[in-house]
Amino acid sequence: MPHTTRVLRSEWTKIRSVRSTLWTLATALTVTVGLSALICAFTASQFDKLTKQEQLTFDAVQTSFSGSGLGQLAMIAFGVMVVAGEYSTGMIRSSLAAVPQRTVFLLSKVFVAGTLVLVVGMATSFLAFFIGQALLGERSVSIEDEGVLRAVLGGGVYMTLIALFAMGLSFVLRSPLLAFAILMPFFFLISNILGTVEATKKYAQYLPDQAGKTVTAVVPESLNRPYGPYEGLAIMVAWTLAALIAGWIVLKQRDA
Repeated sequence: MPHTTRVLRSEWTKIRSVRSTLWTLATALTVTVGLSALICAFTASQFDKLTKQEQLTFDAVQTSFSGSGLGQLAMIAFGVMVVAGEYSTGMIRSSLAAVPQRTVFLLSKVFVAGTLVLVVGMATSFLAFFIGQALLGERSVSIEDEGVLRAVLGGGVYMTLIALFAMGLSFVLRSPLLAFAILMPFFFLISNILGTVEATKKYAQYLPDQAGKTVTAVVPESLNRPYGPYEGLAIMVAWTLAALIAGWIVLKQRDA
């Protein structure tokens, strides 16, 4: 236990000593809250111009998280930098020399980074919700309404899982450039394109981001998914665990 405590402290020191990682988390919060607020304000002013179907399926909670699509990219960047950054600088050799138990090393890094992301993710989620609802005016909902608190908490959990997913793949790829080149285009463009093309839509809805975002939905019809928020969360957790297990296997089998 004393050894594990030292490893946890070491991982925390690594994260807080690199300013870019902390600035990335600040960017995730700012972008998500700021863009969500802008979209909520615009939606409130144009609500009467929406079609009848759009008004009936309008999800005020989901709308207050509209900026999460860009905010999640910052969380992905954080996950990549925390892991792949050590490979690019060569620090990984020193880390594994100090902590030869690679499972302990990976779990400690995941625990420290995951806890930090969870705190920032929850702060982001609650801020986006309350600011967004204030701007939606008469279209807003209360945190006490059915399913709303679950959705807001789900927003923070989603941001945490997307960062952990990026960490797992970064252990596999071991290169910041390669990780960014794969993850950023996929989550920013490819996943959304696959989700709108009729031929691939039914498969794309099981991708990590497409499934994970259902946890912030209160009106199921607004997402048009064959599963609910809890099933979507389970799919996202499965993707994240798969990425972390793959990263653990690569870390165990390959030299730094």
